[in-house]
Amino acid sequence: MTFVIILRLLSAALLGAVIGLERELTNKYAGLRTNLLVCLGSCVFTILSIHAFPLAVDSIHPQAFGDPARIAAQILTGIGFIGGGTVLKHGASVYGLTTAATLWISAAIGMACGTGMIELAIITTVLSFIVLVSIRSIEARFFRQHKNFDNYEIKIICQKDVSQNIDDFVISKVPNLLKLTKKQNKYDDNLLNFNIVVRSNDLREVQSLFSEVEKYNINSLSIQFEED
Repeated sequence: MTFVIILRLLSAALLGAVIGLERELTNKYAGLRTNLLVCLGSCVFTILSIHAFPLAVDSIHPQAFGDPARIAAQILTGIGFIGGGTVLKHGASVYGLTTAATLWISAAIGMACGTGMIELAIITTVLSFIVLVSIRSIEARFFRQHKNFDNYEIKIICQKDVSQNIDDFVISKVPNLLKLTKKQNKYDDNLLNFNIVVRSNDLREVQSLFSEVEKYNINSLSIQFEED
């Protein structure tokens, strides 16, 4: 049984990493580590539900039932709280729903691994990766609302003590905001990396708008065209 459990855990970690890698490369809130841990944790809880709390009735307590699904069933509720933290509301628009859905599917993959349905988990991972990578280009080509607009990616590195000011500035003053993420800088624990994507038909307008951020004594700021 030990080998089987190890195989299920390793499968969950690997498949969760595949989903998380795509999120990491696109600078989403929930990246490689988050999706890996969600998938692995879901697998562990599912294994516990099956082996630690088996369905049983004994002669001493004939009315005592153990439900092996009750812990696994709560995974969906728990993932809902985590996914809610990735959703950003800006005016009438809501962003981060895809990232929240990715956490949800990572949990499902982990549960499939926990029950030993590795084939199902692999197929789900492949399909999810195809959706995340391929459908984006289809959306950009056929469903783009503003054909004459371009997407611009703004990268800002700043001290942690001014990050809230930048956050407030972007939320309140930046129009056509498509994405706002911030992560711990890999090389300095006192720095944060902002990744912002806006839609505009005028690069100079974007440059002028974000020149206001420089008053916060940021470490660096770059603006570049984001290809579909």
